[in-house]
Amino acid sequence: MTKFVYGFSEGNKDLRDLLGGKGANLAEMTNIGLPVPPGFTITTEACRAYLDSGHQPEGLAEEIATHLDALEASMGRKLGEPGDPLLVSVRSGAAFSMPGMMETVLNVGLNDASVDGLSRQAGGNDRFAWDSYRRLIQMFGKTVCDVPGDEFEHAIDAAKRAKGSEDDLDLDAGDLRGLVDEYKAIFAKHTGREFPQDPKEQLDLAIRAVFESWNADRAVLYRRQERIPTDLGTAVNVVAMVFGNLGSDSGTGVAFTRDPASGAQGVYGDYLANAQGEDVVAGIRNTVPLQDLERLDKASYDDLIRIMATLEEHYKDLCDIEFTIERGKLWMLQTRVGKRTAAAAFIIAGQLVDEGVIDLDEALHRVNGAQLGQLMFPRFDLSGRPSQLTKGVGASPGAAVGRVVFDALTAKEKAAAGDDVILVRRETNPDDLPGMIAAQGILTSRGGKTSHAAVVARGMGKTCVCGADEIEVDVKGKRFTVAGKTIAEGDVISVDGTTGKIYLGEVPVQPSEVVRYFEGTLDPAQAGDALVKAVHRVMSHADSRRRLAVRANSDTGVDSARARRFGAQGIGLCRTEHMFLGDRRELVERLILAATPDEREAALAELLPLQRADFAEIFREMDGLPVTIRLIDPPLHEFLPSLEELAVHVAVAHERGQDVGRDEKLLAAVRRMHEQNPMLGLRGVRLGLVIPGLFAMQVRAIVEAAVLRAGEGGTPKPEIMVPLVGAVQELETVRTEAERIIAEVVADSGVEVLIGTMIEVPRAALTAGQIAEAAQFFSFGTNDLTQMSWGFSRDDVEGAFFWRYLELGIFGISPFESIDRDGVGRLVRIAVDEGRRARPDLKLGVCGEHGGDPDSVHFFHDVGLDYVSCSPFRVPIARLEAGRAACESRGSDSR
Repeated sequence: MTKFVYGFSEGNKDLRDLLGGKGANLAEMTNIGLPVPPGFTITTEACRAYLDSGHQPEGLAEEIATHLDALEASMGRKLGEPGDPLLVSVRSGAAFSMPGMMETVLNVGLNDASVDGLSRQAGGNDRFAWDSYRRLIQMFGKTVCDVPGDEFEHAIDAAKRAKGSEDDLDLDAGDLRGLVDEYKAIFAKHTGREFPQDPKEQLDLAIRAVFESWNADRAVLYRRQERIPTDLGTAVNVVAMVFGNLGSDSGTGVAFTRDPASGAQGVYGDYLANAQGEDVVAGIRNTVPLQDLERLDKASYDDLIRIMATLEEHYKDLCDIEFTIERGKLWMLQTRVGKRTAAAAFIIAGQLVDEGVIDLDEALHRVNGAQLGQLMFPRFDLSGRPSQLTKGVGASPGAAVGRVVFDALTAKEKAAAGDDVILVRRETNPDDLPGMIAAQGILTSRGGKTSHAAVVARGMGKTCVCGADEIEVDVKGKRFTVAGKTIAEGDVISVDGTTGKIYLGEVPVQPSEVVRYFEGTLDPAQAGDALVKAVHRVMSHADSRRRLAVRANSDTGVDSARARRFGAQGIGLCRTEHMFLGDRRELVERLILAATPDEREAALAELLPLQRADFAEIFREMDGLPVTIRLIDPPLHEFLPSLEELAVHVAVAHERGQDVGRDEKLLAAVRRMHEQNPMLGLRGVRLGLVIPGLFAMQVRAIVEAAVLRAGEGGTPKPEIMVPLVGAVQELETVRTEAERIIAEVVADSGVEVLIGTMIEVPRAALTAGQIAEAAQFFSFGTNDLTQMSWGFSRDDVEGAFFWRYLELGIFGISPFESIDRDGVGRLVRIAVDEGRRARPDLKLGVCGEHGGDPDSVHFFHDVGLDYVSCSPFRVPIARLEAGRAACESRGSDSR
């Protein structure tokens, strides 16, 4: 029979998938002797079974009862017993950290009969008991029964106003007793029943609510944003309550073993005296720095520092810790490998290598391409002395500029309309997630580095400043005031998530230090920036470990030069159709409209020297490295006027008696070539076969440019790629003509030219063995391969229905963003296997957008490609991920 419940002493950190991250780490801390309140974990398997069936799986209730009995025995108290009640917290805990996205209920077991008993436990502290009761009703009502949380907030705000205060702590026991009555009335109004008094009913309903929170809108959205699988479910942790709100000798806090924003070593965290755990992360009260705890309670502080060192040594990483002090006794409520900024990830990885805790392979595993991409974004240029509004806590670095908005819905709407926005709140909560995703940056007047806003922003790589307490936020009035200035919705501000500074207006940005390093203008050996040194160290190791080469997609000499500086080992895709835009469009138009061979030859003759010069520039910048040049592959409509516009123009000209001879000829050609679906029409190899001389001109220009470069003393390595091949006969026809031109032009220059094809039609993948007989290399065009495999147009569908597919879980992520391993990926595998069987020395690469996607790079490593190609800016990301892929497979070659 399946075991659904584990006591903390039965688990360990390696059971994360079963016990969730929180439960596995509570078990681990218990087993290494740290002070953890007793409790048990209900597994993710139980959650999945519940969500599949709508009711608890058979045997779960009995297991919960058995573990509850054991918990009661260990505590010497019964759940909700009037005279001496045991209270428990019910917390979610998925395998992957999802901060604030799912539910927690504290003080479960408290009721009208036991509230006095809780007061006696606390030495007659009535205020504490009634505060705990009001918290239970508020959390239970909102979480379990969907009572609007605002109603509870309005009630407590009214109570504070009546007291003439803005602080919860100024409410006495009588005030809180009255608030409990109000909360009960709110609960009854919205649920149609009285607040449940049976402690075991409270526990059962709270467990169900945590299960169901796995599918809450905000949890689904967060998983989609973070690419967390949808079918994992959450564990539920039932833990004996310990109380940080028993007075000045109690409190709660969050600590990090290193600074999660910068990676610096030291004591980092937030503490709140006389508070319960949720108060810190909610950001509803501004915390004090963790260092202040040494002054307030040195014994607990010393215990905490010792435990922090133990945990970092045990987990060999930055640890994020939640703790509570109950009357001078320290309790550990949670630990996990902490979320960190991109900069901190690189710096901490290097520190741990220096300390001998991990090796360079593990350091490479601790960072990723998405983090590296964040570090390449620009930062503020302050040379213009911008007007500083205020300063808060730099919680997640970056330079964000945008128009101020005050709610998640407006942020989402404005961003969808193309505006950059900054979301400003007193504090954020999980319901703000859609706005946080849409915003360029986040600013809150409350909270610190461990608040909800800070933790979620760091996880997403969003710029965030918290705890800017000089700001008075008026959400209803859609404005905030600071230092006598009023900033209204729509006004522009600039947010520096590194320094915590907020500026009025738009502050210009400048390249990041990391980009300067990749550009070669910053020597890491001389850089004072620890981040640049850390990035250089990790990148050097990635380059030493990777098997995959990394090339760039580039169509110009300028882009090619930048790509080479960024570490590109050649050009994987040069799109020649991009060379025919602008002033050259007329030449292509003349070629298409040519009525006689002579007219066509004249147009081609004018294009030849232009193409030759283009290729010569690229060969010069990429000297000694391979350059894959794709022969022209445009839908013809890109070079011709719109059929509708041209028809109207001709009709109007006729009415006015104007000469329309040329335009009528053009209109006839456009009508003749008009296609209902141009992306599946006359393009690629088909165009080269239908328009005689077009491919021959390009081949000649490529080879002549290569011979010219060789004559200058260079080493050009041209590779000619024939696009959109679906049958080997197409490639053979083009290759025969190309080889004749190559033999004629190359002569004794020593230039070698490879001829291959782009695998972008499903039929090409399925007949790769045949095509490989005529190709020296394959390059997978995964953009078109994805379109044709799925049967939809990228240009049309992403805005039309992808959002619904993501919402329904049909896609975990857009197949244009990360490769569809089961479908498109299978076609790639077939083509690799069959192509290499037919031609063992076949070179294999990919040049679609997936070539720079971190997850896709790992797939291409595993499937045995020789290189990936991506935009110049993403070359460092692909290099890093190729190194990580090699380390994860221990350098194995899956070919």
